[in-house]
Amino acid sequence: MHRVVVLALSEAIGYDLNIPPQVFGAASKDGHGLYDVRICGMDDEPVHFTYGYSARLEHGPEALAEADTVIVPGTRIEGPRKRGVLEPPLADALARIRPGTRVMSICTGAFVLAAAGLLDGRRATTHWAHAADFRVLYPNVDLDENVLFVDDGDVLTSAGLSAGVDLCLHVIRSDHGSAVANQAARYCVVPPWRDGGQSQYIDRPLPSPEDGSTAATRAWALEHLGEPLDLDTLAQHARMSVRTFSRRFRAETGLSARTWLNQQRVLHARHLLETTNLPVERVAADSGLGSAASLRQHLNAAIGVSPLAYRRTFARS
Repeated sequence: MHRVVVLALSEAIGYDLNIPPQVFGAASKDGHGLYDVRICGMDDEPVHFTYGYSARLEHGPEALAEADTVIVPGTRIEGPRKRGVLEPPLADALARIRPGTRVMSICTGAFVLAAAGLLDGRRATTHWAHAADFRVLYPNVDLDENVLFVDDGDVLTSAGLSAGVDLCLHVIRSDHGSAVANQAARYCVVPPWRDGGQSQYIDRPLPSPEDGSTAATRAWALEHLGEPLDLDTLAQHARMSVRTFSRRFRAETGLSARTWLNQQRVLHARHLLETTNLPVERVAADSGLGSAASLRQHLNAAIGVSPLAYRRTFARS
């Protein structure tokens, strides 16, 4: 199995640390787990957490040398967080990671990757509340604190806390397809998909009692993706003016209605490519993307592959 090693650094953020084993541990196919997840520390000492407890781990830094993916969760470790440096024990631990290993961070784990020089010249993110400090310490990183996660190939970073769930599901989806990722999300009782470009901070995720919500219209749209849907149609279904609907939609989702609709159509197309033998033209039509050429363009923009290549990789046998 693909081995994921989570590096716990005192003081560790317990929520962040438990996301990878929970989410990757839920990924399976034909009843078999797809990831071997291990948590390690820098030494044999207990790892301290931010809310008054500690834990002794089964694995030390030697586990990093056997990892296919290394994840650094949120941490308050002094060197990377305050001075922009790696202390020798941490530098020695990170030096064990093999070239070509996929490296990820959740929340302030990005400070550690940046201190190691892994983010220089790259686009990355971290929790929005720590963005100012991050920029001062690591000016060579192209930081975007307005997104949930950034996939930069072999190095991936996420915003704080639950954005780590989105990043892990994104990786599962990239490794094994939408069906496996959706199954893992269902087991964890979390939304199966939030796009990495979605805003970290949504002003009003829930409408006030006197306001209308766009939730019913979003649910309706998901059942009618193959039909012509535009902003006027969605606003009419919600019984709102276009201006009011657009404002409330963005307040509740962090996205414009058009961006959200395109994402849902691409997701549905991916599901059809994985689970059916429908011709590409039919997949494009049923998902509302129009033509095979349009589907190819959208899929290429989203994940960098053609529909046929995606089907060959992820279609169920």
